[in-house]
Amino acid sequence: MPPRENPTARQARLGAELRKLRERAGRTAREAAGMLGTDQGKISHIESGRIGVSEERIRKLATFYSCSDHSLLDALCAIAREHRGQYWWDEYRGILAPGPLNVAELEHHAVAMQIMQTVSVPGLLQTEEYARALFRGVVPELPAEEIETRTEFRMRRKVVLEGDNPPPFDVFVHEAALRMRFGGRATVRRQLEFLMNASEGPGVSVRVIPFTNEDYFEATQPVLYATGVVPQLDTVQIDGIWGGGFLDAEAELSAYRVYFSRAAKVSLNPEESRQIIHHIAREL
Repeated sequence: MPPRENPTARQARLGAELRKLRERAGRTAREAAGMLGTDQGKISHIESGRIGVSEERIRKLATFYSCSDHSLLDALCAIAREHRGQYWWDEYRGILAPGPLNVAELEHHAVAMQIMQTVSVPGLLQTEEYARALFRGVVPELPAEEIETRTEFRMRRKVVLEGDNPPPFDVFVHEAALRMRFGGRATVRRQLEFLMNASEGPGVSVRVIPFTNEDYFEATQPVLYATGVVPQLDTVQIDGIWGGGFLDAEAELSAYRVYFSRAAKVSLNPEESRQIIHHIAREL
């Protein structure tokens, strides 16, 4: 089977974690290849996510690397057993760019999430008309058909917050985002009402950073912290005008854990946040 041209972020993460284990053990790719009876190029492809790896080989490599973290190994083997076509977002491969699909995949596998938004309401809590208004403002301008596809995809992502036991979802949103009138007054009013209702749902906490906050807080871009089934699989996803990116280095994860801890300190509590959302909605 030829190497994958475009591995998913999760496939690439599996390979990256195997590389980390090898490097911590002080082993070379050539040594790992020799242990598996293959060539060094195949190890390189495994560690870049370009080819799959069996559960048996993951455990053989772990033994060779003297890794005894069974929880991590079980989590890596679970990733290895996944396949394309298994999840709902696979329906959009070849229709949407990989970025949104990787975000949906990250959200699906997270056991908890924290998100910071300063300009707009987080995607998982957007109404359809509000999301459509945002996509109409994308640069360069999107065709009408793609706007509808992206809106549909964003609405389907909400499935992660449904069911009997959704993951805890802590939302930090700046008051500025609540006052933006994307789509017009009526659209934003309905969006804020939806946000208030969602904040009373199971697992969802919405906290507002008010204009009256006097402590500087560096919150200039959307950030999602997704907690993995084991700490080593925690992931930070950031957005930018040219697309998003994923961070998983321990120093980066540690910095963003502090980041969200500070966000909690400068935010209103959930009840106060509902009150300010209600007040802004009434002004519209």
